[in-house]
Amino acid sequence: MILRDNVVHLPGQPPLSVTLRRSGRARRLSLRVSGLDGRATLTLPQRVPADEAIAFLREKENWLRGAMARAPRRQPVGPGCEIPIHGQIMRVTPGPVRRIRTDAGVLLVPPDPDGTRTGPRLEAFLKASARAALQPAVARYAGQLDRPVQGMTLRDTRSRWGSCTHDGRLMFSWRLILAPPTVLDYVAAHEVAHLAHMDHSRAFWDCVARLMPDYAMHRHWLRAHGAGLHGYQFRARNEGESG
Repeated sequence: MILRDNVVHLPGQPPLSVTLRRSGRARRLSLRVSGLDGRATLTLPQRVPADEAIAFLREKENWLRGAMARAPRRQPVGPGCEIPIHGQIMRVTPGPVRRIRTDAGVLLVPPDPDGTRTGPRLEAFLKASARAALQPAVARYAGQLDRPVQGMTLRDTRSRWGSCTHDGRLMFSWRLILAPPTVLDYVAAHEVAHLAHMDHSRAFWDCVARLMPDYAMHRHWLRAHGAGLHGYQFRARNEGESG
C-alpha cells in the first residue's frame, strides 16, 4: 500500500484508492464506500497515526473489495457516450458548433480531438441548465408560501439533493437536471417547504403536499434511481469534483 496526499493506493486487480479523512469528532476508525459513486473513505481520529490506518485497511481489504465491486460504476462522459438530460437519454456527439446544444435527441458538443474537454464543458452546460430550471420552480413555490428566498447555490453533493438554511438560503445538486423535470420540481418544492418548517414533521410534509400533491411518486423515483445520476463522471479523478 502507498500513501500519497491523504490517499492510500492499494495494489491488486483492480487497484483501489481510499481517501483518508481526519475528524475531530471521530472516536474510532470508520471505513465507508459511498452508495452513490463508489468512493472509499477511511475516517480516523486526529491523533491516529497513518501506519495504524494502513494496517486497518489491510485487515479490511477483502471487505473493501467486495463493497466496491457492488458499488455503482462510474461512467466517464465524453464523445459518443449517452447521458440523460431532463430524464431523456441523449448521445454526446461532436459537431460543427461553438456551444453545446441539443438537437433531436442528440447533444451536440464542439470538436474535442483528445477527448479531455467535453466532460468539463458538459458539466458547465448542465449547471447552467439546472439553474435555469430551478430558479423559476423555486420562485413559483416560494410565491405560493409567501416566503422569501435569500439565495440559491448549486453544488455536486453526494449526501443530499438539496438543503435549506435557517436564513432562507437554498442549495441544490446540479445533477437534478439529469432527472425528469417533475423530480427536479419535487426537490424544489421540498426545499422551499423548509422555509416554513425546518424539520420533517407532519406539518412539513403537509406543506410539500400542498405545493405538489403528487410528490410521493417523484420522491420514490429519486430514491430508486437517484444514485445512478452520480455515476456520470465529467472530470478525471485527479481534477477533483466541483461543489
